[in-house]
Amino acid sequence: MGDVLAGIHAAWEFESDALVIRFERGIRTPKLFQVLRERRVPYEALASVALAPGKRGTVVLHAVPRPGADPLMEAAAGQLKEGSDPYRLVLPADRETLAEYYRDELRALLPPEPGAAGAAGHGGSDPYDVLDGPSPGGGPAPDNGLDGLDGPEEPYGTGGAVAPAERFLVAPPPGPLSFKAYDGKASFDGSAEVAFRWFWTGASSEKWKAGDQTFSVRDLCGVEWRSPDVFDGHLRLVLRDGGPRPTQPDHDPASVVFGLGYGLVHESLPFAAAVLAAIRTADRAPVPVGSRTPGVVAERIRHLGELHRAGLVTDEEFSAKKAELLAEL
Repeated sequence: MGDVLAGIHAAWEFESDALVIRFERGIRTPKLFQVLRERRVPYEALASVALAPGKRGTVVLHAVPRPGADPLMEAAAGQLKEGSDPYRLVLPADRETLAEYYRDELRALLPPEPGAAGAAGHGGSDPYDVLDGPSPGGGPAPDNGLDGLDGPEEPYGTGGAVAPAERFLVAPPPGPLSFKAYDGKASFDGSAEVAFRWFWTGASSEKWKAGDQTFSVRDLCGVEWRSPDVFDGHLRLVLRDGGPRPTQPDHDPASVVFGLGYGLVHESLPFAAAVLAAIRTADRAPVPVGSRTPGVVAERIRHLGELHRAGLVTDEEFSAKKAELLAEL
């Protein structure tokens, strides 16, 4: 076990090859942290680390992941509020000196940025000096806008010269996962299939006509998560076939929409991250012969028959969709 730096709502443990972030499980702890519980972040997954003043007598140690390294942050796409960023460790201001020590220790463990050696040859500057804090030689750090209270930090995804990761280096939240959106329930088995089951009280007529949906991860190429904290929040699966799709997520059977009290961040974001990680894994695996299991196809045909008997689909639509489903076996 390595050194442990305990902060507010979380503790960082410094292992030989990774930073382990453990979150508290308390009533004041952000719900996203309680769901994540623990994250193991290899040092190669980090781009930089900064220390800045926080609010109400605190300092914040902030690690910035490399673009493409963490499926959770990739799915969030910069939409997380500051207090829900799992890479921020908030500490009392009287522990600033200790935080500076661990900041420097962590920087020493990070992989060098491209061109860092060349930069050192032209004056020997540390590529991280521009972020914050004093230089290794003891001189003053350049004024970069981080010295004021709550000054801006480098946002996620602007890693400068840091090369994007070629694959996810941080494990996604484990499956299976599910959550209730406004118009349906989303379920993910953790590896192969995503399912949407519509609610009578919320789903649009377009979704009811299409029926409950089951998507093979191999048929997907991405996930679009728009935070439920905004008016038009939704989770949308990006289909690999690239065909036309409705503009509004409310009309798209490949999406669920959020509403007040539905699809909360701590439920929907880990779900989106797990699906995104499964898609990347499927991209690197051999393609199986069939894309649907017989049970899934039978369930879809049964639901289609119910719609047909209710007069919601025509004879021609029923025959065409049934043939399409059978072809997926």
